[in-house]
Formats: sequence, C-alpha cells, structure tokens
Amino acid sequence: MKNLGREFRNKKYEISPEGLLFPAAGVVVGGHFTTEHLRDGEVISTSIDKNTVVDEGLTSILSIMFNAGTAVATWYIGIFAGNYTPVSTDDGANIATNATESAAYTEGVRQTWVVVAPSANQITNSASKATFTINATTTIYGAFLISTSTISDTLGSLMAASKFAASRAVVNLDQLLITYTISAANV
Repeated sequence: MKNLGREFRNKKYEISPEGLLFPAAGVVVGGHFTTEHLRDGEVISTSIDKNTVVDEGLTSILSIMFNAGTAVATWYIGIFAGNYTPVSTDDGANIATNATESAAYTEGVRQTWVVVAPSANQITNSASKATFTINATTTIYGAFLISTSTISDTLGSLMAASKFAASRAVVNLDQLLITYTISAANV
C-alpha cells in the first residue's frame, strides 16, 4: 500500500465497476450511497448507488496516509437537485453549482456523516444515517460527501459524489435517510 501515492500521481490506476483499482498493489478503493425514501413514516424505496471518489478526495486520502497530511475532523452529506453525473474532477469549489445543491430540507445545513470505527475494510454511518426532512416538492438526483456543513459553500474538500440510478420525487415532509460507505480491499 505504500506505493499507492506514487501510482496515483503517475496515473497508474484504473476506474473499475468496484471503484478505483491499483493493479500493481492489488487494491481497490470505492464507495456507495444507500438511500431510503420515507413518506408518512413508511419506506417507499431503497437503493444502493455507486459513487465517484473524486480526485480531490483520493489525493486527500493519500496525503493523510502517506505524506503527513491533515485529516478532516468532520465530513458532511449534501444532496443535489440537478440532473448531473459527478466526474472525477469535481471538487468542493464546484460541486454545489455543478450538481445544483438542494436546500429543500428543514435541517438547514448539510448533514453530519457520523461514523463508527472502521471494520471489515470499510467505514460507514449506517448506525447514524444522515436524515433530510424535505420541505418542498422537488426531485433529488444524488448525494455527495464534503468537509463543510454550509449549504452551497465552496471552501470544503469533496470526497465523493453519486447520481442515483433513479431520482427521488420528494414532497413536503418526506425524509431521505442516507448512508455512505467507503471501503478498501485487496483484489
């Protein structure tokens, strides 16, 4: 694993259905968003959607692990209302605009990604799902993981983003419960 930083800088990786693959090291890094859509307290749909771990996020991981970089203390989940497919070059400065970040929820800030200690080569907030209580009729197309809580803020670092396979047509008082899981595995 100590060569992942060099492999990333030299573009010796592949994007695979499982995530970012480092063939020489035999490691794949990837993640997914799990979304539950509730209406009147009942789950009306659930989906698991792969994400793009963006270049900014990968560089952050490598910097922290192999170059004494500064870790982000708290990450946040945001949602977006644009019919947009995230790309690897998205970052904290442009994701809110590119994806048309949604503010159509009562919590007023991006929701904290509250994780437990890594286990089985993954880390997740499945024990404390990010909850968005919708306050308008809109369509939500995806979600992202970022280092700042303020909606539409452009100063944070983006880790990952996903356009859902099926958009969510939400109405006032619906809830979206979002779990983000990132994993690393030997291949």
